[in-house]
Amino acid sequence: MATSRSRTVVCDQCGRTNRVPAAAEGSPRCGNCQAPLAWIADAGDQDFAQIVEQAKPVVLVDLWATWCGPCRMVSPALEQVAHELAGQVKLVKVDIDQSPALAQRFQVQAVPTLLLLDKGELVARQAGAAPAPALRKWVEESISGRR
Repeated sequence: MATSRSRTVVCDQCGRTNRVPAAAEGSPRCGNCQAPLAWIADAGDQDFAQIVEQAKPVVLVDLWATWCGPCRMVSPALEQVAHELAGQVKLVKVDIDQSPALAQRFQVQAVPTLLLLDKGELVARQAGAAPAPALRKWVEESISGRR
């Protein structure tokens, strides 16, 4: 069950450590200062619907593989974007080798493949690694007309 998956996130505003569940109502906020927190979660074939499709913010899905060098390079950039857009975007990482049904569903031909989903609906798709500023621009341009 997805609810057992959680991460600890340090608040970018006050530095307090918070536990953030993979799936929850709304968007996570710091228990100390109430600032929006970066929401980063892992999902797989079994819990993708609960973690991604029911999320209120737009979800940036990173379809990656452990053997993929560009995937390892883009991961910190994606996490930076999640911090910069805290409260607006949820980053969900999916290891395609552990989640073959999702790899097939999204017709992954290359990794990393990035998807933007709004309430489960595909908004944008991009393959390949890019630096954080380019990723942030892509996310913001893709969701600008949806909010």
